[in-house]
Amino acid sequence: MAAWEQVLEEVLRDRRSALVGYAALFTLDRGDAEDLAHDAIIRTFAKRRALTDVFSAEGYVRAVIRTMYIDSTRRSVSWRAKVHLLAETGHAPSPERATEAVLDVRAALAGLAPRERAVAVLRFFDDLTVPEIAHELDLSTGAVKRYLSDATAKLRSVLGPDALPDETSVVRPVTPVRTGRSEP
Repeated sequence: MAAWEQVLEEVLRDRRSALVGYAALFTLDRGDAEDLAHDAIIRTFAKRRALTDVFSAEGYVRAVIRTMYIDSTRRSVSWRAKVHLLAETGHAPSPERATEAVLDVRAALAGLAPRERAVAVLRFFDDLTVPEIAHELDLSTGAVKRYLSDATAKLRSVLGPDALPDETSVVRPVTPVRTGRSEP
């Protein structure tokens, strides 16, 4: 078995649900997110790139997901309303509070315009800087700042004033650790 095939199997086995969840941050629909993640995985591995570990492969797939989403919204003549929001991760977190927080974030993201949502996801979930977001979305830094400002104001109005980090904070994606037990 070639090295890329082994990496592909690991990505599909261990990281697929995380990639679908990431795609759902953009699409707000589980079915569309699964399609986007699937297409991004195919596009990533179709050329048998020299991806030697699952982490670099996942990063590459995430970049492809972003690019494919941005391309699809550019081609879209109109933005249709989405009913379903983020994809499930395959298992619900045991604490009720965490579940409520996920639902709140889903609803808040659904209230953003597509460009605002893309900027917010890249800033708060991918921890990209304004210049990096501008590069990814092919926008000026001024436009990114405006979309980010509008998105942040809308998210804070729904989630509360302390829900988002200030611009001096460093945001890192966190993968929850499941212990198999629920807290009392």
